[in-house]
Order: sequence, then structure tokens, then C-alpha cells
Amino acid sequence: MADQIKIGKLNIADLNPTCRTAGIRWIPVVNGKYKVWTKKIGSGKTKVLLLHGGPGFNHEYFECMEDFLPPNGFEMYYYDQLGCCNSDVPNPDDKSLWTISRYLEEVEEVRQGLGLGDFVILGHSWGGILAIEYALKHQHEGHLKAIVVSNMVASIESFLVCSGKWKKTLPPDRLALCEKIESEEDWENPEYEKIMMEELYPKMICRIQPWPEPFTRCLRHVNMGIYVHMQGYSEFVVTGNLKGWDSWDRLKDIKVKALMIGAEHDEMDPEEMKKMAEMMPNATAAICPGGSHMAFWDSQEAYFEHLLPFLRSL
Repeated sequence: MADQIKIGKLNIADLNPTCRTAGIRWIPVVNGKYKVWTKKIGSGKTKVLLLHGGPGFNHEYFECMEDFLPPNGFEMYYYDQLGCCNSDVPNPDDKSLWTISRYLEEVEEVRQGLGLGDFVILGHSWGGILAIEYALKHQHEGHLKAIVVSNMVASIESFLVCSGKWKKTLPPDRLALCEKIESEEDWENPEYEKIMMEELYPKMICRIQPWPEPFTRCLRHVNMGIYVHMQGYSEFVVTGNLKGWDSWDRLKDIKVKALMIGAEHDEMDPEEMKKMAEMMPNATAAICPGGSHMAFWDSQEAYFEHLLPFLRSL
């Protein structure tokens, strides 16, 4: 038996189906070339696959979900997208891996690998883009029960309009400096990070001070190569391949049940999230008062007062 145990990314359960793995499974993706990390927590009829944001972040900032979903009878699945945290981290120079379409294929590979049928996707931020695109592509196949789009609007342009409004709340001298740095693409300027981390993100990303430990831990593990390639160098300038993404004219085609969850102080305009629900035939919207982009942390009671009844209704 000992000669079968290896250190590395191996499904021990593949060797012995009765072996317990604390819910962790490695799922082959990209035609088996890489593996991504997943973890099941709880058990229940309704299964929820969590798609984290970024791009390039990971499951860690979702950890508060453990206090709400499993105790209420919902089976939840963490999943670190390729290149993120526990999953394989390929050569960052392989730009073909860092696209919406490739990550969309990965979500389906993960669904199949986990054997999920009749399941719910909860996508936060960038994960919300994947949730929308997944519904549009796979909703007629019978295994998608519903989607939750958390803190994501229907286009990058809509996102930039709202984040731009937040930037204009800076004092005039700080705004001028911020825009000068952006125009010169001086992304390594320490003043830029200071403006983001001390003056803007505490208002629109997470309003709890200090930030929750799982969130700060996640930030330490961000794959900036993926973030920069797909998004850009900040939440205010999109220079990556997400630029131009737009789903407004396709929302009407999403037929599965859907919940849009936004927040009062989010970088994603809550009014836009309401419009999204109005354009979808089977959707509702909920806005968390006092919350921001991490509403499941800084407007936690309201967030789960909306999410849990929606999941129970399925």
C-alpha cells in the first residue's frame, strides 16, 4: 500500500474509492494537461459551484460561505481556476490559457469531473462573467439549475463607468495624481498602490476594517500575471482581453432562474444589476445596503438573507 502513496496532485480516491480526502478532488483540464483543485463541503440536494473573481484570485475569500451554505443544507464546492492558488500554475507566457472562452471550457470540465447535475453556479465579479457565459452556452443541456451573479454588471464598459465615479471621489490633488500615473502607465509608482489600497478600495471593495483574514490571504496569493493579462493594472483601467466584453443584448436569452446580488457601495453599479434582472425572463435582483464588492463580508446579513431563500426556492 505504501508504494502506492505519492506526494503530488493525485486523487488518492482514484487508487481507493473508499479513501477519504476531506472533499478535495483534482480535476483534469485542458485535455488532461493540467489539474485544478476543488473541495466539496457539506451535502444536500442543491449543489453550488463557487466561481471566484480576479481573474487570478482564488477560493479563499469565499470562506465565509462555509458558515451559511452547508449549515442550511446546501452542498458547496470551492474551485481554484487554472493558474490560481492550489491549482496548477502553467507557464504564464502561454497566453492562450488566459481567455474567457478557455476558462468557460474549464468550468464545464470541472462540472463533468465533479459529476454535477442539476447544480447552481455562484459567480462573483469575474466569476459572474463566467456564470453568464456558462448559462448562455450550457443552459439547454439540463444540468444547470440556476445562476447567481454576485457583484458583476453586464459589460466592462458599465463597470468602468461606475468605478470611474468612485475615482472622482478622491480629493482633487489625489485624483490628478492618479490620472497622471494612469496616463503615463507608471504602474509601479508606489503612490498609485497607496491611492488604491488606502483611499479607494476600502470604500468600494471591502468596507470592513481591518479586512477579513481570508480576503487578505487571498490577496497575497493573487496571480498578477493572469490579472494583468485579462484585466489590467487596476480596477480603473481595463487594458487586458476582458476589454469590450458585453452581454447586455444577450441577457434576454438566459432562461434559467437567476439572482443578481449587488451592493450599495459596490464598484459595480447596483442600479445596473437591477436592470440586468429586468432584462432576463426568470431573474430577480437584490441589493445589500451598506455593502461593497465583498458584500458577503461587509453586508453579510443582507447578502445571505437574499441568497439562502433563493437557493431554497430551487
